[in-house]
Amino acid sequence: MQLDPLSAISPIDGRYAHKTKSLRAIFSEYGLIQRRVLVEVRWLQALAEHPQIEEVPRLSPAADALLNGLVDDFSLADGRRIKAIEKTSNHDVKAVEYFLKEKVADNEELSSVSEFFHFGCTSEDINNLSHAMMLADARRCLLPEADALMQALAAMADAQAAQPMLSRTHGQAASPTTLGKEIALFVHRLQAQLRQFKDIRILGKMNGAVGNFNAHLVGYPDINWIQLSRGFVESLGIDWNPHTTQIEPHDYMAEYFHALARLNTILIDLCRDLWGYIALGYFRQRAIAAEAGSSTMPHKVNPIDFENAEGNLGIANSLLLHLAEKLPVSRWQRDLTDSTAIRNMGTAIAHCLIAWQALLQGIGKLEVNAEKINQDLDHAWEVLAEAIQTVMRRYGIKAPYEQLKSLTRGQRIDKHRLHGFINHLDIPDEARQSLLALAPGSYIGNAVEQARKIIAALQ
Repeated sequence: MQLDPLSAISPIDGRYAHKTKSLRAIFSEYGLIQRRVLVEVRWLQALAEHPQIEEVPRLSPAADALLNGLVDDFSLADGRRIKAIEKTSNHDVKAVEYFLKEKVADNEELSSVSEFFHFGCTSEDINNLSHAMMLADARRCLLPEADALMQALAAMADAQAAQPMLSRTHGQAASPTTLGKEIALFVHRLQAQLRQFKDIRILGKMNGAVGNFNAHLVGYPDINWIQLSRGFVESLGIDWNPHTTQIEPHDYMAEYFHALARLNTILIDLCRDLWGYIALGYFRQRAIAAEAGSSTMPHKVNPIDFENAEGNLGIANSLLLHLAEKLPVSRWQRDLTDSTAIRNMGTAIAHCLIAWQALLQGIGKLEVNAEKINQDLDHAWEVLAEAIQTVMRRYGIKAPYEQLKSLTRGQRIDKHRLHGFINHLDIPDEARQSLLALAPGSYIGNAVEQARKIIAALQ
């Protein structure tokens, strides 16, 4: 069957292809091969710049232009040619080397130095730098999506900072808060995780078969290979790891994937809270005329965006956490279990992208039902028991908790009954009037100030 969004095995290339297309040039096999070509070409150019490697003279502008063109103009046809070579070589990285030699065969200057394309390199010198560039590019793709989500949440938190709302500790009516403060908390948590994600150093190595520059030092013992390696890795926009085995040990990848997983876990928490608030009627969802909410119940507008996001976040985290735990583990100087696992990092990140976009879409459909929120508050005067027993403690009244427990637990409490209790307390009149002035909608502590402070910190 011909590959098409309808025939794709994975939904990230099928149903959700329009949401993940920005990742294709990064995580596809084409994206990996293109970066391998880049590393091999840049390595040859770096060797040609070194005065002690006389066998690779400084390249002419024409030769440099030809090499740059192999990178800049790399095409699907080039990728297919490399895959064809791989069928014979049975080695994906070696196929890149053979491809490059083939491409420069008609150029006398480059063909004479073509054996230096892969000089001193193990496949992992090429692969680890390619993967590092992929993850750096993916982060640049993810951060604007995360920022859009944060801004949407911050706008909601700002607009609803003063909207009082019942808390629901253990699912039961509890001391009031504000809707904006509860949304702002997610902004605060996400901001901390995003800061860590942004700060992760993406590492690379270029030091040969087991990390000791063995072949390099035999070939050119007088060259400062550490300096050359560091300069080359950093020229690709990657931080240098000086100490490795055959592979860069992937510890930074574990940090990267763990950071994304923590971010996603917070978003799962958000999805479930928003889903619950919709179920309570605290939010309405703007209906789209042409959409069917349910296949059989015409009245329904299901919270599908939040459910979609939660499902994709779970799949993403399953993969991210497996990669974070698996990739740093390698038998002795290297085994090949990382090679197949690492190919799925794009799948994990694609599910992040799908989820984040679904969540942003869902937030955009929400309308606050202040009438329902306020109605629930007005039917929950019992939540003021906390405030009353705290004042009773201050003025030395015995067993305040127990008295309020007897009055309120399992009881239907309204304003009249609660005021009757307050009026019989032996407390100063100023304290009494303060308690009588309380209502569930005004008993919100410093929730508004907290919301505003979090939003201000985001600016």
